[in-house]
Amino acid sequence: MYFNQELTEELNLILKFPNKSLMQGIKIHADADPSHVGAAKRLFEKGIVTQPDGGYLTDLGHDLAEHAQVIQSALTHC
Repeated sequence: MYFNQELTEELNLILKFPNKSLMQGIKIHADADPSHVGAAKRLFEKGIVTQPDGGYLTDLGHDLAEHAQVIQSALTHC
């Protein structure tokens, strides 16, 4: 299975969350790029973020963010 456009948008949004503190999140405004709004809603429906407009990463979200950062780092530093 490949990363389709929606999965790529979700991964990119996960990477936007601050990784230094569990008490920091993001807010996707209703007038933001529709791909960001849609990605946030899908991540919420999957239990990865706490709000349909972003909020905070859940425990699953933190795990995924760590893995996404490792993948991004490995692919950009080769």
